[in-house]
Amino acid sequence: MPVKRLGIVAGSGQFPLLCARAGRREGFEVAVVAHKGETDPAVEAEAHQVCWVHLGQLGKLIAFFKKHGVSEVIFAGAIAKRRMFHDIRPDIRGISAWNRIRKRLDDGILRAVADELQRDGITVVPSTLYLKELITPEGLLTATRPDDEQLKDVEFGLELAAEIGRLDIGQCIVVKDRAVVAVEAMEGTDRTILRGGEIAGPGTVVVKVCKPEQDTRFDLPATGIQTIETMHKAQASCIALDAGKSLLFDRKETLRLADSYGIAVLGIKDGHVCIKANG
Repeated sequence: MPVKRLGIVAGSGQFPLLCARAGRREGFEVAVVAHKGETDPAVEAEAHQVCWVHLGQLGKLIAFFKKHGVSEVIFAGAIAKRRMFHDIRPDIRGISAWNRIRKRLDDGILRAVADELQRDGITVVPSTLYLKELITPEGLLTATRPDDEQLKDVEFGLELAAEIGRLDIGQCIVVKDRAVVAVEAMEGTDRTILRGGEIAGPGTVVVKVCKPEQDTRFDLPATGIQTIETMHKAQASCIALDAGKSLLFDRKETLRLADSYGIAVLGIKDGHVCIKANG
């Protein structure tokens, strides 16, 4: 019987580890390309083969997967966008791909890497292919309910988030009283939420959704315990997530923590808020 092989391009956080475990559970031999300064070294205990690279070493990445007979790859975990200015060491293949990218935005960069892999017969598959239990469900997910004003902010934030997403700028926006307080760019969700709290004080609402034209094979919005801790620190009151198109890590613990802080968590389907709040 031929060996089934799965490749993982690993960024930071727990997602690469979860993907590796899921791959092994599905009977795959797992080969991981891990990024120095980003990927948790614990991934080495979860994979059959691991190759450590610097950001931009695309040729080394592809050669590793080809050496191990990998034809399907998952992108799992984020890489801090600021690294493209401070800690990138591209090889010849990486430089060539980089120079062909007209707009160096999230989706554009990831699609360029996926295209390079495809040229060598390596297909990028959805990151949730073997972890569908991580997908955010629809509805009110906490016992804590949003009030009418928070729901109005969610509706407002969803509309604005869609416009920002079309420009491929970010996935997260912080609003309060139907005003835009903070928009995510390279700094990431946590810093955006904290900035929102610094500017507007308690009661901000966070909206974190997929971009309208996003390639859902990779870079899905992700929320977990750290996000809720950050919201508590910023005194944010509610977060709306993209049901069916975002990741919710450590679901029970995350929602229990949100309730303990009085934070409402909503799974919004197709941009529609259909949750009645107690006035």
